[in-house]
Amino acid sequence: MRWASGYVLKSPDPEIILQAVKDVANGGAHMSPTIAVKVFQMFQHQFVRAQPTYVELTDREREILGCMVKGMSYKMIADACFLSYHTVHWHVKNIYEKLHVNSAPEAVAKAINGKLV
Repeated sequence: MRWASGYVLKSPDPEIILQAVKDVANGGAHMSPTIAVKVFQMFQHQFVRAQPTYVELTDREREILGCMVKGMSYKMIADACFLSYHTVHWHVKNIYEKLHVNSAPEAVAKAINGKLV
């Protein structure tokens, strides 16, 4: 597999292309200033998104999420927490929304990684 070693925008100046080739041949990487700014912005955006955010779950949601981490089904959670199946489903839906996830495995992973339970 080959990776790019630089990025040059279309330029009428052959010196820029020649310099890019020299940079790469000497083990460096060439990137036009315009592209460099976009790359840095992309990394900054990823860093900001990766920052842990505080999630405010209710005590009941934390209890249910804890049961999910233990691998309990909705019916098992309902029995353990003295709730109806539908109430558990409603709480889980709220948990997914607050954690910005779409499935139980995602919620469990986020709960463990974020030390939410």
